[in-house]
Amino acid sequence: MESLEVVGQNAKEASRWLGKLGTTAKNDILKNVAEQILASKDYIVAENAKDIANAKENGMPPALVDRLLLTDARIKGMTEGLLQVVELEDPVGTVSSMKRRPNGLQIGKMSVPLGVIAMIYESRPNVTADAFGLCFKSGNAVILRGGSDAILSNMAIVNVIRKTLETAGACVDAVQLITDTSHESVNRLMKMNEYVDVIIPRGGAGLIKAVVNNSTVPVIETGTGNCHVYVDESADIDMAVNIINNAKTQRIGVCNACESLVIHSSIADKAIPAIADKLSESSVEMRGDERACAADGRLVPATEDDWGKEYLDYIISVKTVDSIDEAIAHINRYNTGHSESIITKDYANAQRFLNEIDAAAVYVNASTRFTDGFEFGFGAEIGISTQKLHARGPMGLNELTTSKYVIYGDGQIR
Repeated sequence: MESLEVVGQNAKEASRWLGKLGTTAKNDILKNVAEQILASKDYIVAENAKDIANAKENGMPPALVDRLLLTDARIKGMTEGLLQVVELEDPVGTVSSMKRRPNGLQIGKMSVPLGVIAMIYESRPNVTADAFGLCFKSGNAVILRGGSDAILSNMAIVNVIRKTLETAGACVDAVQLITDTSHESVNRLMKMNEYVDVIIPRGGAGLIKAVVNNSTVPVIETGTGNCHVYVDESADIDMAVNIINNAKTQRIGVCNACESLVIHSSIADKAIPAIADKLSESSVEMRGDERACAADGRLVPATEDDWGKEYLDYIISVKTVDSIDEAIAHINRYNTGHSESIITKDYANAQRFLNEIDAAAVYVNASTRFTDGFEFGFGAEIGISTQKLHARGPMGLNELTTSKYVIYGDGQIR
């Protein structure tokens, strides 16, 4: 692996090359990359199997092993994400708000790439392909620094991408992988302001906090997910059971999984046993407050720490409330700004929840698992931003651009 200084220089040069690449050329290359990743799935799965074996040997929890795992189906999903990116409109070069000033100047705003994006992420080797696809289509060079647990998987994917770029006569340094998985490589990357325009951390709370607190490069924070489902007093209990089961158990190791339930006290005696019946099929441990535990003997007492916990495990907290006001207050206190859902038949309560909950994605009668770039029609996603500047929610092509003003004159002076 070349020095980080060289990596940064190469990325800066690649970003200038990408900035001149037209939409048709970008799309053709992305199609080729998708085809080659699918054609190379046996190689990628074999390398991933080595990472999985190492993870299990090192005692990695099952939820994190699942994050790391690549199957034929997941590799196909990666390629479908790339092909969906191909079909999306290229935001680069779009000019909006062109206005003529009294002096005759015409001033417009043009979308342009951010430049060089560095991704620091854990597990999830599918992020490698997603990040490349979105960055490439939006004209950005990307420097990838994955975790040691997925190093062989990431190397395999990047090898396929770079070989495809080389065959197409494209700049291979549009994507670079830092294979040094020491903390020093992260520390240096976070201070490479001369080359890197923005850093996007994607992983656990510890990683994200470290990057936010220590980076001198601007950071787009992708947060952890303490996602809630609130079962309102008018909720359809069968609907609530199905949504909660999906949100909790479909994939437990993801940031949009439900970690916390909030249930109106008037419906708790009916709703909690029904929810417990369903979640028990997946051996989910339910930790509740006093009233929740009284509603079903299978629950165990929760502590204060449980209300703000992202478990990434077969555990869920259960809080009872006496009003939607109390539900909203509880969720806004303990959520991480990711995804929140209300199950209700009450239109007014649904609208209050949508208006007053402070999160990137707020749902009515639907699972939090839909907070995803692919599900939102963005192709892939480079992360789910839980901050408010400059992007929020699943980050697709538009969120990987900035703007510059373009001004047309005919000899004006001031």
